[in-house]
Amino acid sequence: MDLYSKLKDNKDNFFLLAGPCVIENEDMPFEIAERLIEITNKLNIPFVFKASYRKANRSSIDSFTGIGDIEGLEILKSVKEKYNIPVITDIHSAEEAHIAARY
Repeated sequence: MDLYSKLKDNKDNFFLLAGPCVIENEDMPFEIAERLIEITNKLNIPFVFKASYRKANRSSIDSFTGIGDIEGLEILKSVKEKYNIPVITDIHSAEEAHIAARY
């Protein structure tokens, strides 16, 4: 059943949008997705994985912003394909939309 159907059939229209703030490495998003899938399946809650491939809104210039745009987007694509779940990310400019849309 796709996410839309789950939301439509859920009388309270609740779903969980969760994931790491930013992708820090290749393994972390998969570990988080697996655990969230276990929890949401147990509770019968529709789940959407959300992670940023880049954090552009950091207050300190020395703050970690990501592992690289393409690497981060590739990981998000892999999470979607491995677990067959909806995946979203955020963008910071119109130019990023064209790149992110491919993933």
